[in-house]
Amino acid sequence: MRILVLGAGVVGVTAAWYLAADGHEVTVIDRQPGPARETSYANGGQISASHAEPWANPSAPRKILQWLGREDAPLYFRLRADPAQWRFGLAFLRECLPWRTRRNTLQCLNLALYSRDCLRELRAATGIAYDQQERGILEFYTDARELEEGAATAARLRELGVVREVKTVDQCVAIEPALMQCRDRLAGGIYTASDESGDARRFTEELARLAAARGVGFRWGVTVLDLAAEGDAIRGARCTDGEALTADAYVVALASYSPFVLRPLSVACPIYPAKGYSATIDVGDHRGAPTVSLTDLAAKTVTTRLGRKLRVAGTAELSGYGTELNPVRCEALVARTFELFPDAGERASAQFWAGLRPATPSNVPLIGRTRYRNLFLDTGHGTLGWTMACGSGRALADVIGGRAPAVDFAFTSA
Repeated sequence: MRILVLGAGVVGVTAAWYLAADGHEVTVIDRQPGPARETSYANGGQISASHAEPWANPSAPRKILQWLGREDAPLYFRLRADPAQWRFGLAFLRECLPWRTRRNTLQCLNLALYSRDCLRELRAATGIAYDQQERGILEFYTDARELEEGAATAARLRELGVVREVKTVDQCVAIEPALMQCRDRLAGGIYTASDESGDARRFTEELARLAAARGVGFRWGVTVLDLAAEGDAIRGARCTDGEALTADAYVVALASYSPFVLRPLSVACPIYPAKGYSATIDVGDHRGAPTVSLTDLAAKTVTTRLGRKLRVAGTAELSGYGTELNPVRCEALVARTFELFPDAGERASAQFWAGLRPATPSNVPLIGRTRYRNLFLDTGHGTLGWTMACGSGRALADVIGGRAPAVDFAFTSA
């Protein structure tokens, strides 16, 4: 089939890769001049398959109330006269019910673990390089009560086959010596040796290059205005250059912008943008930068070593589609980094970025069929797009190819 993939972030490019591997004639279109120029550009870098618990959980409402009014809060609702934001907020609260959280956790975990395996297979087959590290992820705690809660979660996940080991302060420092700089503040940690890290942008750029060599076409600087439907099928994509692109099947991988093309077609797409921030810091000659990927539970941030740079990312701001930088939130990332790791790098070198993560209320992405027989979704991955991209793409190729995907996940269907 001729398949048109809308969106060239990490999710869209991986979908194109697996579809082309399945023998389809694939074209990817994106409004940017190259791949991974928006949400995938400077994210946290973690392949956090074993840390796929949703934001929406029983403890979230209490924490959000505590954070109200704080510009530097890890999860910040900037209330707007926006019906979509209010609908998302109400749906988010519903997903915080314990039984919904358990269901959503299982769904996210199944897809994330499958995706990590797919990434490893792809890496072995292609030799693709993207500053990857297979040294696990260490979640460190500065609050003993939060560590107890994390340990209880780890115990529950062990029943699902996820090995997350509770570590003492000394063991945390042994795993990541850079933590010696803040040792007196640590309560302990939880380590997952099987998780990974790497540069999502570099991966996407390299995979796009490999896909192009395989015959995938890329059209840059093209924005999709809408999809034209006729009966039970999509007949074309109308673009800003006046061209109407046609194909046998269409895949929407437009992240936070997916609702704009799906809503006119009456295709449910409960996505709202959650703006995330990152700072990229030159390590230079400093010796105090972490090398193991870390998650700071108190600040809700992640720190990942990418070659000679340190990526610090986190926070979520539900405030619409603006990507302007909030200086308070930017400074909070840098301040926390050098508070914990004074010798982490050149503080003045920090480069800031903000991107819109496509969040669903449940954190479970939308993958699979729609009410139109040739329209498919691969979107809504929230903070886990890099983690879930390969598994999503491979599973979607199975769905389009009429096969049952090798993962227990609730795919969308007509």
